[in-house]
Amino acid sequence: MPTLAANRRAASNLTDHSRPAPVRPFLKWAGGKRQLLSQLARFQPAHFGAYCEPFLGSGALFFDLHSRGVLEDRRVVLMDNNADLIGSFLSVRNELPRVIRSLRRLAEAHQLDPSGCYYRVRDQRFNPARRYLSEHDGPAGPGARKSERYTPALAAMLIYLNHTGFNGLFRLNASGGFNVPAGRYVNPRICDANNLRAVSTALSRPGVEVRENRFESVCEWAMPGDFLYFDPPYAPTSATSSFTAYTPGGFSSDDQRRLQQIVVELARRGCHVLLSNSTAPEVTALYADNVVARAAGLRAHRVTARRAINSRGAARGLVDEYLISNISPATD
Repeated sequence: MPTLAANRRAASNLTDHSRPAPVRPFLKWAGGKRQLLSQLARFQPAHFGAYCEPFLGSGALFFDLHSRGVLEDRRVVLMDNNADLIGSFLSVRNELPRVIRSLRRLAEAHQLDPSGCYYRVRDQRFNPARRYLSEHDGPAGPGARKSERYTPALAAMLIYLNHTGFNGLFRLNASGGFNVPAGRYVNPRICDANNLRAVSTALSRPGVEVRENRFESVCEWAMPGDFLYFDPPYAPTSATSSFTAYTPGGFSSDDQRRLQQIVVELARRGCHVLLSNSTAPEVTALYADNVVARAAGLRAHRVTARRAINSRGAARGLVDEYLISNISPATD
């Protein structure tokens, strides 16, 4: 009798010629999941309907599933309420040649004056362009979301700042301005045209939707059997470890509680849900020690990850995180 793990391996064990071209995230993102892909793969359902990431971030799990051929002929919904993030994804999908041209110009300018170029782009071009986008309507009309009016030039600047800024952070100040300082990179890879083409192809596949929206909206359409992966800004484990300012409003404890309610509702609906978060006491209380969550079939599994963000290199190291799911993890 085949085991659940064997069924999952068989489901993704396509011949090489039938797999899409390998693709990697084109953005760095705080808490990006490339290092945890092998752990996340243990929670891949053997069979599922649509696939959704309500907190897209770098899209590491989506690109991994796509590269392994798991998402063929499925509806895929990629969401985030960070307009810059979704705007860059849409530009790479829809306007890739213009994005690459702008990125190549930025790479040339950076090579001549790395620090000066970074701050000129951030303060004199990127932030003013973002502010203008927020204050004015575009050709799509007043109802269009900011991400839908994002330009290829803005997307290229975001990618440039992401690859040359400190730790690849996306952080906004109180007035909504991008304020990440320059990083210390000797030779950053600013324009990886081949991978950007692979990303654009993956996002252009029939059935893939990219949209700016809040995570709660998944309840409007998610069906039993769908697979949803939630990777929210992590609850801080200490007073100095919070990196949640990806949008002007951040991600509060109230948001964490609302997310738990959504995850419980979807589990009860019969969806396959997987969520990653820190092992902060509030997360333990919401999932691991929560009667309602456990009654919905959710279990909190501790895994080890490497802390990638800290101002002090010595403070980066292995930490425990939660993978919370109603899917039984496969075993080797």
